[in-house]
Amino acid sequence: MGPVGAPAAVTAERAEEREPGARAPWVAAALAAALLVALTASVCLGSSDVPLGEVWSSVARGISGQEPVPGTRDLIVWQLRVPRALLAAVVGAGLGLVGTAVQALVRNPLADPYLLGISSGASLGAVAAIVLGAGAGGMLGLGLSAAAFAGALASFALVWAMARRGGGFSPLRLVLAGVGIGQFLSGFTHYLVLQAGDDQQTHGVLFWLMGSLGGAQWSTLGVPVAAVLLGLAALLARARALDAVLMGDETAAGLGVDVARLRRELFVVTSVLTGVLVSVSGAIGFVGLMVPHVCRMVVGGAHRVLLPVAALFGAVLLVVVDLVARTALPDQELPVGVVTALIGAPTLLYLLDRRLERG
Repeated sequence: MGPVGAPAAVTAERAEEREPGARAPWVAAALAAALLVALTASVCLGSSDVPLGEVWSSVARGISGQEPVPGTRDLIVWQLRVPRALLAAVVGAGLGLVGTAVQALVRNPLADPYLLGISSGASLGAVAAIVLGAGAGGMLGLGLSAAAFAGALASFALVWAMARRGGGFSPLRLVLAGVGIGQFLSGFTHYLVLQAGDDQQTHGVLFWLMGSLGGAQWSTLGVPVAAVLLGLAALLARARALDAVLMGDETAAGLGVDVARLRRELFVVTSVLTGVLVSVSGAIGFVGLMVPHVCRMVVGGAHRVLLPVAALFGAVLLVVVDLVARTALPDQELPVGVVTALIGAPTLLYLLDRRLERG
């Protein structure tokens, strides 16, 4: 009985391991449909609701390049709501990708750009650009996106150097260094906010720091779209290496992965993506934490399927969150980061509780 039952058990176990990956196409299709529904709802709903038929008519005229029709809400739909909904989808997809890459980098499902100080560094760079007038190219010739990227790169380099002290690499040390340095950079960011020229600028910067998609325009979509697509392509090209790293550095090296080079590449990709995303949306927390973990439970940990599913789920999540932020209170818009924190903080506590139960 033993020799017969053992192969059957192994076969069943392998079937269970394959099952999450086999569900990936259906999950991706469902998420794509959900994204279309969420985008449509985001454009229809707001301070003044727009009927679905009028929305699609306005979108069709906008795509064809026709002038807005007098007496319609073409300008509201095409110039305001459509760019904002699309930016929410792009930022959400990017945060899902960054979170997935960072969690593979540190081999910890509780890691995200916030915990590693990347978002704090990007925020510091962007706020410095706003407060010191570099948004138009003043400080060192850097624009907002470049300043946010520089801040993300510098902060993660500092965190990485702290984690590599002593010649080894400790994911726990990396997370602890990220939390400490992130808090330090956040304090410096708040100091810069206090140096803002007027109360209106201070209020605007603080609102942006908590996450805001209110500045979305068609002209702001190009860079984040390109960054997310290139980031997805770069990460998918390293999907097998990411799978190997999760099994440990020695195992990955035995499988032919140059672990040090892979981490440098992930370091650059995550810093670039985070810098670009922060520059257009502010620092939106918890999305990079929640999305990869939920997707991993549904489609498994193979990065060739996890990465695109995480991008789709992140897009759906942030479009819905932005819709809630715009419509939850009458005549008032909530910062996007407030809504994600209300969702993400309980999620983080739940994940911590599960890890403690597993020992």
